[in-house]
Amino acid sequence: MTKWVYSFGDGLNEGRAEMRNLLGGKGANLAEMAANGLPVPPGFTITTEVCSAFYENGRKYPAELEAQVNEALRRVEQSMGLRFGDATAPLLVSVRSGARVSMPGMMDTVLNLGLNDETVEGLARSSGDARFAWDSYRRFIQMYGSVVMGVPHHHFEDVLEQFKRASRVEDDTAITAEQWRAIVADYRHLISTHAGTEFPTSPQDQLWGAIGAVFGSWMNPRANTYRKLHEIPASWGTAVNVQSMVFGNMGDDCATGVCFTRDPSTGENIFYGEYLINAQGEDVVAGIRTPQPMACARAEAGQHPMETTLPQAYAELLRVRSVLETHYKDMQDIEFTVQRNVLYILQTRSGKRTAAAALKIAIDMAREGLITQEDAIRRVPASSLDQLLHPTLDPKAERVQLTRGLPASPGAAAGAVVFSAEECEARAAKGEDVILVRIETSPEDVHGMHAARGVLTTRGGMTSHAAVVARGMGRVCVAGAGSIHVDYAAGTMTIGAHTIAQGEWITLDGGTGAVYLGRVPTIAPALSDDFNTLMGWADSVRRLGVRANAETPDDAATARRFGAEGIGLARTEHMFFGPDRIGLVRQMIIADDELVRQKAIAGLLPFQRDDFASLFRIMAGLPVTVRLLDPPLHEFLPHEEAEMAEVAQALGKSVEEVRARCAALAETNPMLGHRGCRLGLTSPEIYAMQVRALIQAAVIVEKELGKPIRPEIMIPLVATQAELATTRRAAEDEIARVLKEEGTNLNYYIGTMIELPRAAIQADKIAEYADFFSFGTNDLTQTTFGLSRDDAGSFLPYYVDNGLLPRDPFVSIDRDGVGALVRLGVERGRQTCPDLKLGICGEHGGDPDSIAFFEEVGLDYVSCSPFRVPVARLAAAQAALATRNRVGNPA
Repeated sequence: MTKWVYSFGDGLNEGRAEMRNLLGGKGANLAEMAANGLPVPPGFTITTEVCSAFYENGRKYPAELEAQVNEALRRVEQSMGLRFGDATAPLLVSVRSGARVSMPGMMDTVLNLGLNDETVEGLARSSGDARFAWDSYRRFIQMYGSVVMGVPHHHFEDVLEQFKRASRVEDDTAITAEQWRAIVADYRHLISTHAGTEFPTSPQDQLWGAIGAVFGSWMNPRANTYRKLHEIPASWGTAVNVQSMVFGNMGDDCATGVCFTRDPSTGENIFYGEYLINAQGEDVVAGIRTPQPMACARAEAGQHPMETTLPQAYAELLRVRSVLETHYKDMQDIEFTVQRNVLYILQTRSGKRTAAAALKIAIDMAREGLITQEDAIRRVPASSLDQLLHPTLDPKAERVQLTRGLPASPGAAAGAVVFSAEECEARAAKGEDVILVRIETSPEDVHGMHAARGVLTTRGGMTSHAAVVARGMGRVCVAGAGSIHVDYAAGTMTIGAHTIAQGEWITLDGGTGAVYLGRVPTIAPALSDDFNTLMGWADSVRRLGVRANAETPDDAATARRFGAEGIGLARTEHMFFGPDRIGLVRQMIIADDELVRQKAIAGLLPFQRDDFASLFRIMAGLPVTVRLLDPPLHEFLPHEEAEMAEVAQALGKSVEEVRARCAALAETNPMLGHRGCRLGLTSPEIYAMQVRALIQAAVIVEKELGKPIRPEIMIPLVATQAELATTRRAAEDEIARVLKEEGTNLNYYIGTMIELPRAAIQADKIAEYADFFSFGTNDLTQTTFGLSRDDAGSFLPYYVDNGLLPRDPFVSIDRDGVGALVRLGVERGRQTCPDLKLGICGEHGGDPDSIAFFEEVGLDYVSCSPFRVPVARLAAAQAALATRNRVGNPA
């Protein structure tokens, strides 16, 4: 019989941390903590396999599940000395989700389950506090009604707000038991009106309703969006955790809170978190009440830190902090409840953190001896390094500060104010920079937060939904800016004398919490010592080289600053579009007189030579791979009347003649037309000019620097051995002429891009004429799939969303198809030439998952955009460590 349910707590712990795929992260950690003697309320976990079975069988449960749940529930009753549904000593439980990876706020939770009109009286008698009992009951009805029965949450809030206004009560804690009783009646009437059915009074019905709702929430829109953003497979499913309730809302010796063993924004080794006296569950992160700091050192005037209000529980929490971090060897995010001065731990998980914090925590823990240097390399997600490159505000720039909130997620961002996630997403899709402004965010806002440059909320603390999600996404966030009044209906936000309408600009400083009027200039970030340390450790273990795709001096300088080991792709066509040379390019293309054509080409040569010389100087002896002209000529042709007139005048032709020549050069499918080496073969004078300029530049800079320059000439779009053989001979002939003229020698390399399936299949023959291959996976993906990356965006999301493709193949390499061609090209190329240098220069060169594949197939280097160089360096190190472990030779 399949085991669907695993118990934890009170000495019976059937799970462990290694079972997170089966029990989910929460369930595995609850069992692990309980096994280590930490104060975990007992409960049980329904496995992720039930979730899979639930969806595979028309939302029906396995036959044995009900009996296993009832048996596990009896064990909890025995541990607590209470009975589920008993009117005198009722056991109440929470029902929570728990996927194998943390998805904060994306799925549903129900607290205080088991209350009805009889058990609430038993809870009042057993606790000696009727107000607490009825407060717990109204919370349960509100949560169950919203989560399970589909009544919108705001309807319950409206009932409560109306009552508080009528009773002139501001704080929920001032509402009496009798008043809560009346609100409960109103809530139940609300449910029957909106849901068309009565609130269930049977605890068993409540339990199965909540279990079904949690499993159902795995496929809700916000969870689907979150999984898509974080590339979490839907097939993983979620577990359901049923746990005995402990109460932080029984009075002033009770509390609930969220804390981190280290600062999740900066990574500092300080205890960090917030709590609320006489509160429960989601109160801390919901933004309804202002949470208080944990430690006296972080408290401001008028605040009440837990260290002084609940010293016994705080001291125990410090001990738990040390135990958990030492055990898990990572920064932990802990949820806790204090019930009558007794601490209970409800959850621990590896805490979400900013990239800067991840970096510092990894470095510090390695230096503290908690983890190894190799662990530190693995610990920092390579893609998160992008966050470290966010701009910061220019300290010299003038600014008008509107207000200050909490610095919830670092960086600086400016944009147009919008007040809804939908508007945010719509404007961002048009290329606008936007700031999402909300009173408080909810999981329904996650798609807008992802589209925004930054997020601003008027409520909530450092552990609010906005703060946690923004940090995970790398978005700038200022939370809890309470002096701002947001009017959704009017589309305005008001701070003092300033009223800002939707569409007007503000600037956020996520490092200080400041909010500024208008657009404040920013500056590039300075890389920290921790960053340089981690990069040094990564470089010491990686095998793959990392180059950059760069053709401008700025790009090349940025690449060097980020540690690039050369240029893997300099696209010469980008150099042709400069305003001082595009006219010559057009004359070269359109001219039908050979002398005029040669004159235009000769005019382009010094521009190209200077371009190449700049790159050689910046790279100072590192390899520079220059791709000869690749795109079809039609891309350079004039389109506007004024442009045609300018070319006509230069060539001594009429505008009509120029227009006719442009029409003759037009192609139906130019990306599969007269481009790449085909152009070099039919117009050899263009490639000859580029090769001459390249070699002249190398000779000049080699003399200047007194060190060898390594030009690598890359011939694009080769499909046959004959194409490369012919273009190589022509290039070598031109090189020989230049070197003879200069009276010198020079080491150079000639290779090709493998970007067509035929080239990969014929790699053994093509390698006879190549010193190197560089896989152009952008075009290889297009030609393998028969897709245009410019047009496929209209339907590729459908393919990914519906499981027809695991990921966008232009973002992460398609291992089974495009990857198979790369592997074939590697194997066949090296059969002919064992020392053949192999790289990749498509956009996949900066994608960590693709880099792992390139490590597996044995490429020598990857080349990516300059700002992705740090990502590639770290990803290459992680890939090398993973490969060592797979072959049984751990680092």
